Amino acid sequence: MLVVGISAFAIFLGIAAIGFLFLVVSFLLGEIFGHGDIGAHGGDVHGDAHGVSIFSARVLSVFVTAFGGFGAIGIHLGYRIEVSTGIGLLGGVVFGALIYLFASFLYSQQASSDIRVSELVGRIAQVTVAIPQNGLGQVRCSLGEGIVEKIARTHDGKAVPVNTSVRIESVVGETVLVRPEN
Repeated sequence: MLVVGISAFAIFLGIAAIGFLFLVVSFLLGEIFGHGDIGAHGGDVHGDAHGVSIFSARVLSVFVTAFGGFGAIGIHLGYRIEVSTGIGLLGGVVFGALIYLFASFLYSQQASSDIRVSELVGRIAQVTVAIPQNGLGQVRCSLGEGIVEKIARTHDGKAVPVNTSVRIESVVGETVLVRPEN
């Protein structure tokens, strides 16, 4: 039963307005609301989300906005409240899913510049600072799109001159153990 003076059309429009207002606020304030996502993929114990959640502020606000808007359209077209609610739910799910899929696509396109030290093992590097006998030098290695420079020593303690190609055999702390490439 509706309260006297408030129509179903006005209620649906109010729901749409609240959803739209929340969407605008979440865009203006950025990630403030994004950190409270529930169910984000790969989240850890500290709540760091790595992915997009169907419960993100933007997805939910688009759902609420579409629900209210499509419900109002249903009422305007002369459908009963139940049918208009169904139309609103369907519209909310469709538009919420579109936003979720689009956000998931954008997230999957992100690149990481993280370099895992374990990825250096087995790679060929160039000696940039000579490695003296039983001492430390420096090597440079291409990894992905970047160049990594590491402190190096030889596995057997022998000296290696500058511009020699070496193979990285292992990583010990911040130092790589190398062997001259024959």
